[in-house]
Amino acid sequence: MEKFRFLKWKVYLDAKELFLFILQLVRDLPREYRFELGNQIIRSSLSILLNIAEGSGKNSDKELNRFIDISFGSLNETLAAADILKDTKLITKDEFDKIMTLVDEISKQLGGFKKTMVH
Repeated sequence: MEKFRFLKWKVYLDAKELFLFILQLVRDLPREYRFELGNQIIRSSLSILLNIAEGSGKNSDKELNRFIDISFGSLNETLAAADILKDTKLITKDEFDKIMTLVDEISKQLGGFKKTMVH
């Protein structure tokens, strides 16, 4: 098995792009929202890519599948937090749409991983 193979995976690169975009958005949040909402969306978006990375080092499809499932959960959590930020006008519709596009793409790729694995 190739060492650190996740660094080349499109799903990892897209998850990293999402995380870096979220970081940029949180920096611009009003101070009173940075800790609660900002910290939560940072943690959930970071969890997506960290679980992809951790799962890539596992020796079985079953183990990788577990980490992909965790990434899916964090992906949904990130989108829910972004939806709240949009509805409270803390991010723009365009910023939300960029998040939605990345989340949708990552979701498709994670789903593709699951389909190729033997359960």
